[in-house]
Amino acid sequence: MAREGSRVRLDYSPASLGLVDRVIEAIRGEQPPIEAVTPTLRGFGAYAGEVLVRTAGAAWLDFDEEQRDTFGQPFGIRTPDGRVWNPLGKAVKRYENGPADSLRLFCLSVVGRAEV
Repeated sequence: MAREGSRVRLDYSPASLGLVDRVIEAIRGEQPPIEAVTPTLRGFGAYAGEVLVRTAGAAWLDFDEEQRDTFGQPFGIRTPDGRVWNPLGKAVKRYENGPADSLRLFCLSVVGRAEV
């Protein structure tokens, strides 16, 4: 959905998340209400999660009740080291907070390669 709806070419690489960041920033510039764009943002979050599945060996998981309460999402990913992540929520935060919540930097930090 994220790939088709945005009409951008995404290849499931961490670098492609920079393009997703730019698309979300363009959406922010139009200032639609969050309710109107949440499904699209979650689609971008699912894409970011799939990038982590493919590049970091993460796996999708259904959140338990406590995790659902914490993250506000029904599912997320678990990295091989056991950490649990919420890429769908991260994409919504990217919209709300701007570049400080970059999906590209999120991905790099999850795999331990973020420049600080």
